[in-house]
Amino acid sequence: MLNRTYDGQVCSIARTLEVLGERWTLLIVRDAMLGLRRFDEFQHSLGIARNVLTNRLKLLVEAGVLERSEYQQRPPRFEYRLTAVGLELCTPVVGLMHWGDRHLAGPDGLPRLTRHRACGGQLHAELVCEQCGATVADTDLELPPGPGLRADPIAAR
Repeated sequence: MLNRTYDGQVCSIARTLEVLGERWTLLIVRDAMLGLRRFDEFQHSLGIARNVLTNRLKLLVEAGVLERSEYQQRPPRFEYRLTAVGLELCTPVVGLMHWGDRHLAGPDGLPRLTRHRACGGQLHAELVCEQCGATVADTDLELPPGPGLRADPIAAR
């Protein structure tokens, strides 16, 4: 995990990595998107140690990505579901998956497809301008300072 002090950084990516930056965490989110809900399902899918899974699930619940609800009382058993905040991760997770498909796919091809449930069409994670509706290429992307950036980190160096 990153140091939470950020050494003067004001960066949403660094803050996001505090929640999602550890490899097991993003794989838990992936499995939740695939419909897994229970501790044993996550553990079986990932082959992860129980203590590590317990810690990662706790972090995701505290961050509001997953919600924990009891489905059995004796003994108490819980399931984990994506919250609205967690569901917002679909776009970046699918974007990461598509990047991996393009650059790291194995010889047997894509392990998963992304399709629109209603019509069966292929899905693409893209940047779309909210003003004009255009799909924006990486060469047309700007990242100017926002109101939360206290100082230009490049100029400060």
